[in-house]
Amino acid sequence: MSDPAIQLYPYEKKWINDTSRFKEGMWARQTGKSFSSAAEIVLDCRERDHNKWVTISSGERQVKELMEKIKLHGEITGMTMDFIENTYGYTAENGERDEYRVLEVGFRNGSRVIGVPANPDTARGYSANVYLDEFSVHKNSREIWAAVFPIISRTGYRLVITFTPKGKQNKAYEVWNNPIFSKHSVDIYQAVNDGCPHDIALLKDAIDDEELWQQEYELKFLDEATAFLTYDLINSVEHDSANNPDLSGNGPFYAGMDIGRRRDLTVFYVLEMVGDVLWTREKIEMKGAKFSEQDQELDRIVRQYHPRRVCIDQTGMGEKPVEDAKKKYGEYTVEGVLFTGPVKLDLANTLRKKFEDRQIRIPIDRKQRDDFHSVKKLTTSSGNIRFDAERSDDSHADRFWALALAVHAAGGLVVPIEYQSTRQQRDFMTANRYLNA
Repeated sequence: MSDPAIQLYPYEKKWINDTSRFKEGMWARQTGKSFSSAAEIVLDCRERDHNKWVTISSGERQVKELMEKIKLHGEITGMTMDFIENTYGYTAENGERDEYRVLEVGFRNGSRVIGVPANPDTARGYSANVYLDEFSVHKNSREIWAAVFPIISRTGYRLVITFTPKGKQNKAYEVWNNPIFSKHSVDIYQAVNDGCPHDIALLKDAIDDEELWQQEYELKFLDEATAFLTYDLINSVEHDSANNPDLSGNGPFYAGMDIGRRRDLTVFYVLEMVGDVLWTREKIEMKGAKFSEQDQELDRIVRQYHPRRVCIDQTGMGEKPVEDAKKKYGEYTVEGVLFTGPVKLDLANTLRKKFEDRQIRIPIDRKQRDDFHSVKKLTTSSGNIRFDAERSDDSHADRFWALALAVHAAGGLVVPIEYQSTRQQRDFMTANRYLNA
């Protein structure tokens, strides 16, 4: 099934030439799994008239990226095609009205490739070959599996899956242990040995995280027993519409800020309460930013959203920024949070409860996902609870704590203590004296 116009590495050719009905590939990051899978789909469409594939990616951005690869391979193979984009809506089980975009490439021989975002509601209603792209990060992966499998029930339809490991609590891991599937494993070492131009030593030094390296490049299914937020839980609250300021309504809004200066990030989250769900309207990351630049960004957020409450990490270098913010925006708007052990436990547990109850929506973002997953809840020898996280090349769970602060801001408002003026008190006492005379 290979084509001389498409230059592929040996492991990619082996993948494409495997036409098993059920096939799963576990690949290291950036080794060509989507590129070669797109080539396979296009070549299959060229060889069979009126063929149909449905590709399912984790979100709309990922759908677009995959369909761009489909278009590229269509052009390389000289297949005339039309590109169509449609918007559909549906009402989810929780009553939320949602919309999603479907991208479609049509070829001159009547074959079609349809790209949809991963959601049990969007995946139903087709009869076609199915490609699950990066299946390990699909939210509600088991529900998607239940929706997808009937699509390929008819004889002749295929199911192709690619992924990079994200723990053991998702359907991709379970399928990997299913003997029915033809399996392909391509770690970073095999990819480089076959010609993929990666500098292994440089990448490993740059990522500076042994656990992440083992997962993303050595294809290790890491035990999630110590992960405070599992990948499955994180995936379940990701949404394409999160982190879009244009979708902001009338609030109320809340903000959290975790402060960094040199190595760590400064991160802001702005949340809007819609019904009982906190929607991320903005996620801002600043690396190496001067305190004056951080102050300017906070000022923009306050002016644009008028948040009811802003919670800021006051620990260490946060003392002065919190003091300045309180002076500028008021004691009842800004709360400084000192990261003591009990406070961190409360912040983390409250955040996880929002995830478990599906009462928060966050953007689909790989770095954010890994940052959240890096947090581990540990018990010391003395019985105390502490939270630890591996330091990545740009973060030390800064996104996790910024979001936890924003959720804390939405958890309860600090309000002024009610009081009566001394004149009101004097009038009340005078009235009582007359009544008791």
